[in-house]
Amino acid sequence: MPLKRSARAPWSKAMIRSQLEVVDQLRPPSLVLTNATYLNVYVKQWKQANIWIENDRIVYVGPDVPDSAVETVDMTGKYIVPGYIEPHAHPFQLYNPATLSKYAGERGTTTLVNDNMLLFLQDKEQAFAQLEAIQQLPTSTYWWARLDTQTELDRDSVLVDSERVHAWFNHPDVVMAGELTAWPRTLKGDDEMLQWMLDAETCGLPVEGHFPGASAKTLTKMALMGVHSDHEAMTANEALCRLEHGYTTTLRHSSIRPDLPGMIRGLLDAGLEAYDHLMVTTDGSTPGFYQDGLQDALVKIMIEAGLPAIEAYRIVSLNVARHFGLDHVLGSIAPGRIAHLNILDAIDEPRPSAVIAKGQWIYRDGASLFPNELVEAALALMPATDVTIDLTPNDLSFSMPVGLDMVNSVIMKLFKITHDTGQDELPRDCDESFLMLLDKEGKWRLNTVLKGFANDFGGLVSSYSISGDYLILGKCKQDMLMAFERMRELGGGIVLVDRGGIIAEIPLPLCGMTSTEPLEQLIVQEQRLRAELIARGYHFEDPIYTLLFLASTHLPYVRATPLGIYEVMKKQILFPAILR
Repeated sequence: MPLKRSARAPWSKAMIRSQLEVVDQLRPPSLVLTNATYLNVYVKQWKQANIWIENDRIVYVGPDVPDSAVETVDMTGKYIVPGYIEPHAHPFQLYNPATLSKYAGERGTTTLVNDNMLLFLQDKEQAFAQLEAIQQLPTSTYWWARLDTQTELDRDSVLVDSERVHAWFNHPDVVMAGELTAWPRTLKGDDEMLQWMLDAETCGLPVEGHFPGASAKTLTKMALMGVHSDHEAMTANEALCRLEHGYTTTLRHSSIRPDLPGMIRGLLDAGLEAYDHLMVTTDGSTPGFYQDGLQDALVKIMIEAGLPAIEAYRIVSLNVARHFGLDHVLGSIAPGRIAHLNILDAIDEPRPSAVIAKGQWIYRDGASLFPNELVEAALALMPATDVTIDLTPNDLSFSMPVGLDMVNSVIMKLFKITHDTGQDELPRDCDESFLMLLDKEGKWRLNTVLKGFANDFGGLVSSYSISGDYLILGKCKQDMLMAFERMRELGGGIVLVDRGGIIAEIPLPLCGMTSTEPLEQLIVQEQRLRAELIARGYHFEDPIYTLLFLASTHLPYVRATPLGIYEVMKKQILFPAILR
């Protein structure tokens, strides 16, 4: 049985005694912000005060000014709001948790609640060492614990069992269970999954659903099973339905679902007046989507859509902290909270001109002050990729009668292959491409055809996939072999080759999934790959998500998985992967 626990409280008795001495002016605070106009999220008012900070904690907010301080900064003419919180981050979308935290923090999102997917199947001690290193950053990072892997794993993969799930539940940085993509299993009688959901509640962890298109009856059933929140509403009416059923409802604005402007306008038009159970998320967008920021960009969208500014700032601070039971340490500017503060030049300009995280400046006067050495220390604990297998012409044998047809970026249906797949190249006047999923250890392969991806490219190889195996796509088998060899040289990555030349590449040396580059550089690499694919016929929203979710069994209708071509609704293998 799991233990009942609460989120990490970072202050020892000695620290608290020291903070009390600061309040009594027996010791000077480390930082004082004078003449501050700050948002008090509890009374929904802009207030005037002086803010005292001792190391990483706010110790006083009020009219008094200490006799001395290590640093004093006059905030006249500025507006101060709590650091923003992203409640649903996927920190492995080519970037990694450390580089994402740096980029987000410098733009005011000083707390991330992260998906543990890439860490979930690693050795527990190795994974938890990475969590500890990330905790040393000035930003705050919490995690959610997966209950399923979103794909069908082969028999040699790491076992997802109660011991693994409960180990994550009891980690002090884990604040949620989910996202529950395998919820149909619970409705059909999977008592193990239901027990894990109940165990999460015992641990004080809210359970997050993943219910696209869910009916009111389904929402009712999942609430009875203990689900607290959902982020899959696609319209204002769906969001209202979730609110009315008691769900904390997260509105999404991401690279494949940029829904927030219409959702806010729809909720306002519907007469919504209570916003305490709303959150917003960028839902693990790909790097280029973050050019405009993270939660700061979402606050801007909400204000421009007509939501009162105070409500927008509360949605990205106090609402999130309360939902995760962290409002004693996050989400407000009040004594006892971690000193995450965004300094704004104007109320309607949520991109901060300066950022304080855990009491230290991480962005000021147009320059980053984020401690890069801590980022490097976190990166050093993330496993490097070791691509040890070869791809040979004999592997590129395609004889399957059916393939996958793209409905959009991530949804696939079955289609009957009509082209001759025994040839070395497919015609460029059609949108069918060779598709191969290759076991990262070289034990098996799945060879089929993907329709709708693009019509004018040679080869695309990606170590970035939901299962961690290698995706090989293309029109020309020789270009596919060349792209695979280049990916191996990089130690993991995405490589696009056409007519014998490398067109674009994104090195992903950590687990074959993430880059070590700063997000600014990664954005440039991803945008080039995207532009080249669009020029060659890709016409959906996000090619990176296409690569990630080809094997993902939480999406309809058929997927290319390590077990074979998998029909999601019937949960059956139509054509198995074969041994090499």
